[in-house]
Amino acid sequence: MAQRDAVFPANRHALYEAHGYSAAIRSGDLLFVSGQVGSGSDGTPEPEFGAQVQRAFDNLQATLKAAGCTFDDIVDVTTFHTDPESQFKTIMAVKNQIFSKPPYPNWTAVGVNWLAGFDFEIKVIARIPGGA
Repeated sequence: MAQRDAVFPANRHALYEAHGYSAAIRSGDLLFVSGQVGSGSDGTPEPEFGAQVQRAFDNLQATLKAAGCTFDDIVDVTTFHTDPESQFKTIMAVKNQIFSKPPYPNWTAVGVNWLAGFDFEIKVIARIPGGA
């Protein structure tokens, strides 16, 4: 079995300690990133939805960077949305800036009714460049 190594971004937010989870786990040449939300360092949600989505992607980028990855290394994405129909346009605007050209990663979007005060969450699996 491959070793599991926890990965945290340089300026990690308070949610990791408050809820007892790792930002990501490196296992072999794969990086499994926990759901990233639009929180500041104190763990509270960005109040404006567009800013919350952007912050979630920023937090994701910081976690990827801590493992030596970029958005280009992502192979699978799962996003969670509290109101997918009304939020889709805002989310797509941010997504299209980050994933602007093919090949795009796999993507699954899930509508949920609770995200602990947040309205958007993104989790990914990435391949670590150069192996483990």
